[in-house]
This record gives sequence, C-alpha cells and structure tokens, in this order.
Amino acid sequence: MKADRTAVPPGHDGPGTLGPAWGWRYGCIFAGQALSLLGSAVTQFVLLWWITDTTGSVQALATAGLAALLPQAVLSPLGGVLADRWSRRALMITADAVSAAGMLAMMALLASGEAQLWHAYTILAVRSAMQAFQMPAAEASVAMLVPAGFLPRAAGMNQTLVSLSLVAAAPLGALALGTMPLAWALGIDVATALLGIVPLLAYRIPQPVQEEGTGTGAPTSMWGDFREGLRFVRRDPGLRRLYLLLGALMLAVMPAFTLAPLLVKEHFAGGPTEVAWMEALAGIGMVAGGMLAAVLAPRRQVPWVLGGLAVSCLALALTGLAPQRLFTVAVAWWTVSGAAFALGNAPLVALLQTVIPHGMQGRALALLNALMGLAAPLGLLAAAPLGEAIGVRWLFVAVGLLGTGVGLIGFASPALRALDRRGASPSG
Repeated sequence: MKADRTAVPPGHDGPGTLGPAWGWRYGCIFAGQALSLLGSAVTQFVLLWWITDTTGSVQALATAGLAALLPQAVLSPLGGVLADRWSRRALMITADAVSAAGMLAMMALLASGEAQLWHAYTILAVRSAMQAFQMPAAEASVAMLVPAGFLPRAAGMNQTLVSLSLVAAAPLGALALGTMPLAWALGIDVATALLGIVPLLAYRIPQPVQEEGTGTGAPTSMWGDFREGLRFVRRDPGLRRLYLLLGALMLAVMPAFTLAPLLVKEHFAGGPTEVAWMEALAGIGMVAGGMLAAVLAPRRQVPWVLGGLAVSCLALALTGLAPQRLFTVAVAWWTVSGAAFALGNAPLVALLQTVIPHGMQGRALALLNALMGLAAPLGLLAAAPLGEAIGVRWLFVAVGLLGTGVGLIGFASPALRALDRRGASPSG
C-alpha cells in the first residue's frame, strides 16, 4: 500500500498550495467521515441493545464492551505508524470497507436466524480494530487538507461532531429498532460507510514529505521516543500521580458506561427508548459542561479536574440508587455525571498542555491514552463477576463510590496539587 503521489511539505499555509477547491474537497471528505462515524455509533447502540435484550447478562454485555474497546486500544499505536507511512486515504477506505463487509455478514446471520453472541462480539472487535487504523489516518489528514490558519476551526468542527454523535446516536438507534427489523437497522452502518468511501474515491489526500533517513530504522527510533516519554512522566512526581489517578478512575467507572443498557432494562424495566434518552441527555450534559468550562476558564485546573471527575463518579452512584419508579431521577443524575465529566476533562487538557513541554506532548499524551485505553477493558473484566453476584444496580453504586474516592484522594497529594502552580517541567 503506497502513499498517494501528491505530497505536501509540512507547515503549508494557504489555498495556493492546496488548490482553489480545498474547501470543497475537505467539506466532502469531512461530511463523508461524519456520516460514517454517526452510522457506526447508531449500529453499536443497536448491537449492544440486542445483546442486552437477548441475554440480560452482565457478563455478556461486559464481553461486548471488551470487544468494542480492546482491539482499538491495542492497535492504535500501529495505526498511527501506518498513517504516517502509508496512504491515509487507502487506510480509511480499507477500514470502512472491512467494517461494512463485517456488518453485512451480521445482517445475513440475523436475517437467517442463525446469529449467535460470538458473532456480535466478532463484529464489534472487527469494527474496533478498523477504528484503530481509520481514526489516526483521518486525524492526520486534516492538516494536509486545509490551510494552517483553518486548523483551529477544523478542530472545533470535529469536536462538535463527536459531541453531536453522542447526542444523536442513541435516539436514532432507538428509532431504527422501533421502525425496522434488526438486520435492516444494522444496514445503516453499511450505507454510511459507503457514503464515507465515495468522497475518498473522488479526491486524493496529500501525504507529507518524508524526512531523509526514515525507513528501516524508524521502528527502533519510535520505540526510543516512546521510552523517552515514559521516562519523562515517571520522573515527574505530579504527572506520575495524575496518570495513575486517571488510569484508576477509568478502571473503576468504565463498567458503568458499558452496562447502562442493562441497568435500564433490569432495574427500571425500560427499553431502547429509555436508553436513548439517557445517552442523548448525557451527551447534551457533556456539551453544556464543556461550554461552561470554556466560559469559566479556571486558572487553577487541578481542583476542577479532581472535583469534576469525583462529582461525575458520585452522580453515577446516585443513578444506580434511584428508585425503580423514578427513572427521570436516574436520567437527571446521568446527565449531571456527563456535565461534571466535561467540567473536569476540559481543564485536564489545558493542564497537560501547560505542564508538558511542546516537544514531549505527543509522546506523553499518547502514553496517557494508552494507559486509559487499556484500563477500560480491564475494569470490565473485573466488574463482570461482581455485577453477576450483586446485580447491575449495586455495581453502579459500587463503581461510582470507588471512582469518587479515587478522585478525592488526589487532593491529598501535594505533588499533584502543585501541577498547576508551575509551567512546563524543565525535565523536558
């Protein structure tokens, strides 16, 4: 798989290099990828509800969560390497095509009545693996499709897209389940994948000019860079504690987000419509929390990070404690959890960008993403037997209180509290 021949040096600025139609080209590719992302989110909602409705099992839903998370977490570093070495357009086309082919196979199994749980797990794992290649390729392509001055706006558009997909996916999935057979509901993913591929077939994505000397020695050099980033975080007491705290939080609370459909079905006797309401309002809460964080722009980020994440986890526990007949109370707490998470996460990004030197940010942030990406499936593995023993409602309470405790413990660390009282670490 070779890179596209149209190469553009890094740091280009202005439509002169990109051609007069750069805006139209970027808009078509962006719209196609947006539709593909939304279709994937809708069909994941449909598949997870099918597993919930078919089994009513914490173990089954936890296994589905593992299948949807673990391949992407493990393969993302490889996807990033390939996005710099191979044709990004070809990677995106291949990922969409493989995902669509897998979904077609699942549709056929459902239509014939032969679908089994392991088929759904396999499809979720394949889609997760393909996202590990598609997302780095798509993110790295943006800087080659727009002028440098348009990059902040492009980033804002992408963040808005992700937030809106969280809001829209669950209601659209519930609508699909209510208006068409299950197999045809999964066809949404196939249709949107094809809509994502068409602009990529019509337009090339320029590749950056490779530096001299890259090639066979690049893997060793990348491993050395990774170890340097690891050493940087390990030697900084504040960052080391922050990374461990965030990994522990993800380990504790990730089961709640995966098992939410089962909580709605078992405790509140709800269906896909109720799940859709919860997920949509949580997305709206995250959007509102992010906007509030942007308006407040706190100068001391650490208290906001720790407090926001602790309140988010406490709201998860209160969601599980809501009485069976008061589903609206549970939805309200779930929305509060989303808003508090955004209020803590937005200052976290600003804190890391301030404390970590620019030349180290890529490696240090990639290490955090890998840590949290691997903590999520480990949390599901640990929570599944506990959930089977005590029930999904009390599992929500337990993981929510555990996450609250982890967040509050951070206030007891002087090194962690001192992070936002200094600039970039001189060790970088």
